[in-house]
Amino acid sequence: MTTAVKICGITDSAALDAARDAKADFIGFVFFPKSPRNLDIDRARALRERVPRDGACKTVALVVDPSDRALAEIVRDVDPDVLQLHGHETLERVAEIRNRFGKPVMKAIPVSSKADVAAGLAYLSPGRLADILLFDAKPDPSAALPGGNGLAFDWHILQGLAGQTAFALAGGLNPDNVAEAIARTGAAIVDVSSGVESAPGVKEPGLIRRFLQAAKAAKQGAFDASPR
Repeated sequence: MTTAVKICGITDSAALDAARDAKADFIGFVFFPKSPRNLDIDRARALRERVPRDGACKTVALVVDPSDRALAEIVRDVDPDVLQLHGHETLERVAEIRNRFGKPVMKAIPVSSKADVAAGLAYLSPGRLADILLFDAKPDPSAALPGGNGLAFDWHILQGLAGQTAFALAGGLNPDNVAEAIARTGAAIVDVSSGVESAPGVKEPGLIRRFLQAAKAAKQGAFDASPR
């Protein structure tokens, strides 16, 4: 099975067109003022309109501990296909957002240990509070951003997870390591942001194309714990 690819933090039409034309499965828009990838509603709406609504490429709105008011504006004016919750949203809050706004939810789980991974699985049950989990590197407590920091984590902590549930993988991915990440973890989705940038918040179309080519050609297998 081919791994799906999400290019996150798109801020301009050149990067969006590169991701769309190279067959990205998901394109992410960030709504978080502290991020260099933050978009206002008008810009996000204009970019969203460049993505055909045929389902081949889905748009994702990344939010961090959002208010209902902010979510309502994003859903109404941008109409993303998926909501990505990248903050400290509780189980109850995730369920509330999913039910209220009627959008599939991707819940980001910051991890640095197997215990973090196990705790994150609670978001899938009961009643599938989230539709998919995205495991990302746990940031330093002083970090301004919850993700998109270019940090990787020890993939060994995901051992055995691919046999339990489909999941997304983020954190320090780039065109040179994404194939190995897929082969070693069995991730159903790989998510990249800073790994295809020439500067914070500036996507490089050539790197986007390279990342997609490498990810789509990779073999998705069982976890391989052998030394590299």
